[in-house]
Amino acid sequence: MSLIPDFEVGLWNAWILTAVFLLLVFIPILTLKDFEKKMGQGEEYGISGAFMTILFFILITCAIFLPLKLGTAWFYTGLSIYILGLAIGIIAIANALSTPLGKPFTEGVYRYSRHPMDLSMIIVFVSIGIASASWFYLLMSAISMVLISFAVAGEERYCLERYGLEYRKYMDRTPKWIGIPKIGRSK
Repeated sequence: MSLIPDFEVGLWNAWILTAVFLLLVFIPILTLKDFEKKMGQGEEYGISGAFMTILFFILITCAIFLPLKLGTAWFYTGLSIYILGLAIGIIAIANALSTPLGKPFTEGVYRYSRHPMDLSMIIVFVSIGIASASWFYLLMSAISMVLISFAVAGEERYCLERYGLEYRKYMDRTPKWIGIPKIGRSK
């Protein structure tokens, strides 16, 4: 594993994993008219959301030139984690699409995490860093985790304003991230 990635143009680079994730998770979001209405307008993310978007494009660009370590334990470990992240993202999209307009997403994978789409993205970025054995990509993924944590705070404020007590009850019973137990009352 190297701190400075071995950037090179190639067919078997991390862009393949990124492209699959974008096609299966983000393209449906962009192509469905009602999805934007269900999600809100996006202004709730603030400055951390803007930095997150910039970092997201940096990670995608790096993936184009970052070779996967095919045939190694790094690759197979990263691929296994990637499949988990991809599955969470696909399920989260399906759950969001099946939620009636004007209601918060609280069913399916949203019963276990208030932000499964963001969690999916984090898992996918980390898995790509592992599959390509790149400390640089893992470091960028870690920074994206921090930015996403700040951005979801704005999203939750927006949801509290939009859905009120219903969302407050949801926050009280559901952890922010899968695997991190709910402790105490949310503010």
